[in-house]
Amino acid sequence: MKNVYWMASAVLLAGVASCGDAPAPAAEVAAEVEITEIAPEDLPADVRALAESAAEGFIVSEVLRKVRDGRTYYDVEGGLPDGSEIEFDILMTDAGPEIVEIQRDLDWANVPEAVRAAADAAAQGMSPARVIESTQTDGVIIYELFAPGAPVDPAMEVSLSPQGDVSVLTERWPH
Repeated sequence: MKNVYWMASAVLLAGVASCGDAPAPAAEVAAEVEITEIAPEDLPADVRALAESAAEGFIVSEVLRKVRDGRTYYDVEGGLPDGSEIEFDILMTDAGPEIVEIQRDLDWANVPEAVRAAADAAAQGMSPARVIESTQTDGVIIYELFAPGAPVDPAMEVSLSPQGDVSVLTERWPH
């Protein structure tokens, strides 16, 4: 089923890219996610400590608690002393909280050329409305590409390995 979603998303994104500002329908097979907004001061202490220790000077500004596929995450957004914004996706495990992704928004022009070329090969005329760069703990970077008018789920994801290998994913990245 996920392969159908990703193939349909690639076709949809290609159509959206060629149609300009036409709205894209929401993905029909997206995983159900329970999302709860949490006040920064109500963030569990162990989750806060992990996020703040991961980046010097990090200040929490927003928190979402997400439950997806039986996994609980805290999306901890905030700023750094230089004014840049990042988000830590923190998975709750039996051993305690674990950072599984570090995310930031990028302009399409700032995405590595090899990633843009792979996305364009999969969907000619690719021009995503939003790009999220998600650095994994193993060094792999997942580029989440969102179609105009479809901000909930990425229309396509492209991975870049630490060795420089690039591939368009056929299934949604687990985090």
